Amino acid sequence: MTDTFANPAAAPSRPAILRRSVRSAFLDACASIRQGSLRLTTPEGAVHHFGRGEPQAELILRDWSAVTAMRARGDVGFGEAYVAGLWDSPDIEAVCALALLNLDELGGFDRPRPLMRLALRALDRLLRANSKAGAARNIRAHYDVGNEFYRQWLDMGMHYSSALYAGGETSLEAAQLAKCDRILEKLGPATGSLLEIGCGWGGFAERAAERGHRVTGITISPSQKAHADARLDGRAEIRLQDYRDVSGQFDNIVSIEMIEAVGERYWPTYFGTLKARLKPGGRAVIQAITVPDATFDIYRRGTDFIRHHTFPGGMLLCDAVIALEARRAGLKVVDRFTFGADYSRTLREWNARMQARAGRLADYGFDATALRTWRYYLNACAAAFATGQTDVVQVVLEHG
Repeated sequence: MTDTFANPAAAPSRPAILRRSVRSAFLDACASIRQGSLRLTTPEGAVHHFGRGEPQAELILRDWSAVTAMRARGDVGFGEAYVAGLWDSPDIEAVCALALLNLDELGGFDRPRPLMRLALRALDRLLRANSKAGAARNIRAHYDVGNEFYRQWLDMGMHYSSALYAGGETSLEAAQLAKCDRILEKLGPATGSLLEIGCGWGGFAERAAERGHRVTGITISPSQKAHADARLDGRAEIRLQDYRDVSGQFDNIVSIEMIEAVGERYWPTYFGTLKARLKPGGRAVIQAITVPDATFDIYRRGTDFIRHHTFPGGMLLCDAVIALEARRAGLKVVDRFTFGADYSRTLREWNARMQARAGRLADYGFDATALRTWRYYLNACAAAFATGQTDVVQVVLEHG
């Protein structure tokens, strides 16, 4: 019997042995799944079944390099591997949900290796800091890909934030207006002045103006300002302005899913701006995506595909941090409402619309790689909300 390892020419190379070791570790991690089930198809065509119950996920590996990418770069590598076509699934959300529900069983495949994590975090901090110039650059990277791109898959009102289906609304359009209306109900008199920090394409500003508010909306995205200006046609003032440059005081302030782009370093500045710009007796309503208090420190020290690729400079808060930063600024939380399940539904609707318009988007120059990036982003977010890894909250603030 021949000992293949006695012949250097026949012996596997060290990189080949390492690759086999990573594959074996990945299969062991899959075998450890405690919640949900996975149907895994390997590049060789072998089919493996792991776990049982919901969610039922299917992962089709096109190349084993997807697994080595996960081993090196964790969630960042997993998303990058999907974008590169190294794996696929008929239900990306289910795959991401399965991973989120079994983080303790993944054997480190969910997070970058220590040195890689440090490198990714350093890159995020050095190149994507939210100074005024940096914030404008980060926002342009996400929002200035073209208004027509977003028009294809958002609702007619171009609301790029969670809708609210709590009132039994069945359409995305109606649920988005319900979200706006709940915020307006929490504000002071409708005849007062209202500052919207991060006005997007003007959807909320339009609804508020219809209700009698004198709206000033600010954005640092030139594309959004152009659209909002044309849409509102003088019914609201739309400025291309950083929130740190606003002067004066307002009866009410609204900021819908803008705080995620502020960055941890600037949270005190953001809440201080709310306090300085809010008239005594006025109210501020923030709609924010949050992570649980219990996992905030872990999230804060890490990185992920969305922060690294989709939302450069982004950082989520938790409820405790919102309350703390508000208190430090001289504000207090007087009302809090969460509706994370509605965000999962919103994201699924966006994904379905994007899929339906894939051909049109290709005509506008969005190739398969760009669409796979957005498809992974929307599905991964939907999974995070569905599993409670993230939530969305409307917080009402008053002078403390």
